[in-house]
Amino acid sequence: MSAGLAANDPGIADDQTLPFFLRNATVRGRLVRLGPSFDTIVTRHGYPEPVAALLGEALAVAAALAGALKFEGVFTLQAKGDGAVRMLVADVTHAGHMRGYAQVDDDKLPKGPAAGAERVSALLGKGYLAFTVDQGADMDRYQGIVELQPGGLDESVRHYFRQSEQIDTGLKLAAQRTARGWRAGALLLQRLPKEGGTDLARTLLADPESDAAAQASADEWDHLMALTGTVSDIELTDPQLASDDLLFRLFHEEEGARLGDPHRLQDKCRCSRGRVARVLLSLPVEDREHLRVDGVVSATCEFCSTRYLFDDAALERLPEIGEEP
Repeated sequence: MSAGLAANDPGIADDQTLPFFLRNATVRGRLVRLGPSFDTIVTRHGYPEPVAALLGEALAVAAALAGALKFEGVFTLQAKGDGAVRMLVADVTHAGHMRGYAQVDDDKLPKGPAAGAERVSALLGKGYLAFTVDQGADMDRYQGIVELQPGGLDESVRHYFRQSEQIDTGLKLAAQRTARGWRAGALLLQRLPKEGGTDLARTLLADPESDAAAQASADEWDHLMALTGTVSDIELTDPQLASDDLLFRLFHEEEGARLGDPHRLQDKCRCSRGRVARVLLSLPVEDREHLRVDGVVSATCEFCSTRYLFDDAALERLPEIGEEP
């Protein structure tokens, strides 16, 4: 990739995270565009449109934050509130495997049109937003929690990084149904702190290609935030607008602007018969018996809706099945 941004027409690249760098890499960004993978996830569950859009925003921001991390494992974004959406989960692995689901109380769904912060507040209500980085049993798990902000997921994420990680963060989210199905997008910018910062801050902003110690000035940052604010929901979700073309529109005149290598995203659940068997094994025998109906225990994955059945013969073989991947 050349040092600067360039307008190209390589074909529209869906389901990817595209990193970019501005102000000689003192400002790092991620542009996420979700198409068929998100459409498959949301269509599988048949969520009401406001819930589907909220899940799209969650998947897009989870992909943007996971794409900024240097890790091997799973990044999870989870929101819990007292609104119509009791729980919202989106997670992305370092390999780009993505999944998500929402627990919905239909009786609390808002009636009539609602947009923006009003829509999110009605759906999530009061609660918290949690970020978790899980790199396996041999590594410490990182978790950050912030109270849900009235402005929605984007304001909650900005508030978290501003208060907990001391990272100036700009974020624009969008999700909507188009003629080509459900689509979502996220534009994330973060400013390198002058010095120090938390462990997560240093991890998020790690760039092996740059040892820049400076920080973009307040005026420069404000200018970039103004540019980010001009991005419309339609631009973030337009199936005819390539990611690099959108970034070129916004930042081609900025100092030190360059693109990184895109990272593919795909709808891929991590559930398996072996994982479900291990969960069943963790339950007391009495509880497993309560789950048995007509001699069969069934379990359905909340993420991908795959149903696993265990008859008497399979239940006797649970320890053996639990050793499967």
